[in-house]
Amino acid sequence: MTKVKVDELVIDGVTYVPKEENSKNAVSTEGKKAVLIRSRDAGVHFGFLEKENYTPSGKVVTLLKTRRVYYWDGAASLSQMALEGVAKPDNCKFSVVLESIEVVNVIETLPLTEKALDNLNKVKIWKV
Repeated sequence: MTKVKVDELVIDGVTYVPKEENSKNAVSTEGKKAVLIRSRDAGVHFGFLEKENYTPSGKVVTLLKTRRVYYWDGAASLSQMALEGVAKPDNCKFSVVLESIEVVNVIETLPLTEKALDNLNKVKIWKV
């Protein structure tokens, strides 16, 4: 019997795609709040808030599906970025997506609007 690789299959207008090998390890962001955080030592990150704890070392935040913001252009502040995103996405430097990250010494947590999250996710991945 010959196996045929199928990228997607449409049945009655519904598209089905093969299950990825690592999908059982994928994290779910369902019901999680999208946030932008600023930490004292680890910089700025955005993603989905998994948990936050207050420890003797400071506030510790765990984010899912997260990216580090190395450089941004087109927003005057993180507050504007959290509301609107960035006006110059081609000039921004955002990292690859991590499944999760734990950041210590978080000093600011800003909720992201849907508009901002959509905009920030469209910034191309910066890597060397």
